[in-house]
Amino acid sequence: MAARAVWKGQIRLALVSIPVELYPAAKSGASISFRQIHEPTGKPIRYEKVVPGVGPVDRDEILKGYEYEKGSYVLLSPEEIDAVKLESKRTLELTQFVELGEIPVFYFEKPYFVAPQDELAEEAYTVLRDALKASGKVGLGQLAMRGKETLVSVRACGRGLVIETLRYADEVRNAESYFASISDDEPQEELLELAETLIEKKTAPFDAKAFEDRYAEALHDLIDKKLQSKSGKVDLEEGEEAPASRGNVVDLMAALKQSVEGGEKPKRSRKKKAASG
Repeated sequence: MAARAVWKGQIRLALVSIPVELYPAAKSGASISFRQIHEPTGKPIRYEKVVPGVGPVDRDEILKGYEYEKGSYVLLSPEEIDAVKLESKRTLELTQFVELGEIPVFYFEKPYFVAPQDELAEEAYTVLRDALKASGKVGLGQLAMRGKETLVSVRACGRGLVIETLRYADEVRNAESYFASISDDEPQEELLELAETLIEKKTAPFDAKAFEDRYAEALHDLIDKKLQSKSGKVDLEEGEEAPASRGNVVDLMAALKQSVEGGEKPKRSRKKKAASG
């Protein structure tokens, strides 16, 4: 069954308006969901809305509250929250353009396919698509959807356009605080050349089908085995041990050379033996 449009409106570039529809580009894959089960009875566990000292409460007695100080809340009714929701504005105005690789990866959230609403919209749609391709840029704007305003980017993608929702600046942690302790020293030229050679050797066109969710597959296998087991128990195979850390430059150099040549990683124990001899 065809996906249902989650938004219909227009992309506006100055005086040009392009009627479009948005469709989710992502779907749930092979992920497995679990429920919490009471082992003695085999029944699922329920979650009740309770108030300490009062007990279970009715759903219609529940409001949303904002904690402005410890233990004190401003209460908001559904009607009050709805009153401040943005109107379902049907226009995405492209107000800025940036280089394709200028937006850090951690700002991106969720992708949507953008399709023209009808044949009349196709000419302006393809003009925008090809102009974005030729310039190597993405458009930025704010889209009102589901009661809130979201920052989005618009980029060319094959024969069409893709919108990606972006996080606002206050939703992203400062990356520098995590990288501040990394040395500014440049790596040895030979090490860098070996690494670049290895990257080039393993470079290929992107194909998502070449990668599978091995964890989900293993869980499916485990579930199948438990279903077929009369006792409900299975023997768990031990996983591979984590590789030992190779901290010195000699090991790194040897490992890169072996990797480029397509051989196995050098064994550290042999080096120790040779050094002691």
